[in-house]
Amino acid sequence: MLTNTNLLALLTALALLTPPCPAAVAQNASLASPETAGLHPAKLSEIDAAIAAAIADQRCPGAVLWFEHRNTVHHRAYGQRATVPTAEPMTCDTVFDAASLTKVVATTPAILLLIERGSLDLDDQVSACLPEFTGAGREQVRIRHLLTHTSGLRPGISAKPDWLGYDRAIQLACAEIPTASPGTVFRYSDVNFILLGEIVRQVGGQTLDRFVREHFYLPLKMADTRFLPPASQLPRIAPTTREGDSVVRGMVHDPTARRMGGVAGHAGLFTTAADLARFSRMLLNEGELDGVRVLKPSTVRLMVSVQTAEPVPDRRGLGWDIDSGYAGPRGAHFPVGSYGHTGWTGTSLWIDPFSRTFVILLSNRNHPSEEGSVVALRRVVGTLAAEAVADFNFLFVPGALARRPTEEKGMAPPSVATVRVLNGVDVLRRDGFAPLRGLRVGLITNHTGHDRDRQPLIDLLWAEPDVQLKVLFSPEHGIRGQLDEGVGDSTDARTGLPVYSLYGQRRKPGPDQLADLDALVFDIQDIGCRFYTYISTLGLCLEAAAEQHLKFFVLDRVNPINGTTVEGPVHTGESSFTAFHALPVRHGMTVGELARMFNAERGWHADLTVVPLENWRRNLWFDQTLQPWTNPSPNMRNLNEATLYPGVGLLESALSVGRGTDTPFEVIGAPYIDDRVWAEALNRVGLPGVRFVPTRFTPNASVFQGQTCGGVQLIVTDRDRLKAVELGIALAVTLQRLYPGQFALDKVQTLLRHAPTIEAIRSGQSVGEITRLWLAELESFNRRRQAFLLYP
Repeated sequence: MLTNTNLLALLTALALLTPPCPAAVAQNASLASPETAGLHPAKLSEIDAAIAAAIADQRCPGAVLWFEHRNTVHHRAYGQRATVPTAEPMTCDTVFDAASLTKVVATTPAILLLIERGSLDLDDQVSACLPEFTGAGREQVRIRHLLTHTSGLRPGISAKPDWLGYDRAIQLACAEIPTASPGTVFRYSDVNFILLGEIVRQVGGQTLDRFVREHFYLPLKMADTRFLPPASQLPRIAPTTREGDSVVRGMVHDPTARRMGGVAGHAGLFTTAADLARFSRMLLNEGELDGVRVLKPSTVRLMVSVQTAEPVPDRRGLGWDIDSGYAGPRGAHFPVGSYGHTGWTGTSLWIDPFSRTFVILLSNRNHPSEEGSVVALRRVVGTLAAEAVADFNFLFVPGALARRPTEEKGMAPPSVATVRVLNGVDVLRRDGFAPLRGLRVGLITNHTGHDRDRQPLIDLLWAEPDVQLKVLFSPEHGIRGQLDEGVGDSTDARTGLPVYSLYGQRRKPGPDQLADLDALVFDIQDIGCRFYTYISTLGLCLEAAAEQHLKFFVLDRVNPINGTTVEGPVHTGESSFTAFHALPVRHGMTVGELARMFNAERGWHADLTVVPLENWRRNLWFDQTLQPWTNPSPNMRNLNEATLYPGVGLLESALSVGRGTDTPFEVIGAPYIDDRVWAEALNRVGLPGVRFVPTRFTPNASVFQGQTCGGVQLIVTDRDRLKAVELGIALAVTLQRLYPGQFALDKVQTLLRHAPTIEAIRSGQSVGEITRLWLAELESFNRRRQAFLLYP
């Protein structure tokens, strides 16, 4: 990882490895340089630095960027095209394995052209085109479902037993059976586009590669775009992974497409940034480029508009992504209604018709191995690209779709799909407590440990004749969740069982307390934030179970602020009760998944069983689960406060965060703050998903108790766009600038636990510069956590 001291010099050197690319831009005389119109040069430099930093951190060996706004282009190459067997510099005309960009640059337009001609209809049965695709519910699958990834088919066809050949792949794809009713679930699937590629062949009368070359690439003068690239292109092709003593070069990386001979509907296309720029301009012009029309305007509008409907919360066009978990390249500012796609090899394309902007980022991040990743880089580049656009206001975009607007208190509006999710306790009760029968059990729980009917697990286990509930353990805030101070041992009034505190003189069960037990059971609702101490109690109890050779059961519970968003610096120092493990501030995991991570990464080898959730998906917020809300702690009173907590809570040692008011974590301030000045400064930062209203309040507890504080009320306008930890950094950055002598910055370290971030705030760096310090750490964490995730 780069150190702070050499970062700037290294980024500058890397960014200047290759000059801008005038040759490709010169092919279109109407394009202007950034210096003449439309784009902020400082932001372009930030883009260059972000890409250079990703290369220096070995996220990818090199990249090519084409960023175009109206007639202004920023196009350049970075780093190396190849590192083995010999080093080669990246060039602007490098040819890349486009991977899944094939779906939207080849297969989707081909299908849409056939629909435009009347040869197909979106609502045609797939079986009408492919008679082998019949039986077992397949007749319900329509062309529309394949294009929107709502067919219910699995993500891919199996490689086992071994097979080879295009025809065999089609047989295997046609043999796939939907595992969900078509139109009800979004599941990204290569099988969908393998079938669509075959439909082009059957209905269009040509193989996919010939069809798109004749009807799109030749008319659009996309000279370097094709399946099965010729030998003459080989020196310019970016290699991918190492195989044996050589690297894959000129041959599609995707193993299924390779077995199919290199031409498939889901992968296999090779292209350049310049060619994709021509394709993007054609889409912005609604099917026409340089006087040549390849699609009707109505066809393009259909293709890039939302085609998914309730109950699917993910918004997809035909082929194209609009607003789903794959929409990272949209960044923080491009509006919903812009569209794009990504590819496994490190490619991405995002197009905003409102500002007439597109961003093409091509890399071979899996050269020479799969260790590279550009997921975070795509989002950073997308964010900076929008910030570079000087003549468009992304805060007010007529015609853009709402980013899943939230109601007051952060709750989902009635239009947001809900799912009847079962927590682990619900599953355990439904199954008759089978895993615990015959065991002497100690229960780690509090008032949140209840089923969906609000029946406490304490009472359920006490009444279960085949389970011997012997002892209770309580975390911070006590067994009933009403205390905001140290907790002592006690006796449960209803059962007479001893209650041992894990937030008093000891925080880990002692051997004497575990002597008569066979198992520990953990059932507490977490909030999804590293410094919320229930997960530290989880870890310490799991360690104690391992030491005493007890079984350990985690009754899993939803992450209330969703399981997809991961943000903030990763704690890597000494373990503490507010930073128990190497986690980012917002970890995006459930308690069951965290237990799996702790057990493996700390080498405890405990006899761990997670009683899993049912029907939960990672993108769900708490109010989409139909589970009842119980305040996890005295000051965590609604989902809006939980959403804000990973950011606002970071500052609670330095400021009043509303403890002792009716709205904790929704207001923040201090006696020395001019509320109007601070609110104006924060709103100028332009954080997505939140606005700031000047306010004054007097807390009757905690920091600045009894003192009138100037501050801000935080209004969540879009929880899906809000980055809570980034919000916390913005609060600190603005206060450090406005009140450097009064704001106790060092106290933020108490919960942040990341000294480089504190020093970056102290030195006056921007919010964007600071959050980019975390990219490598977050990429590493995301790779680590994959092995422990239990839910899609």
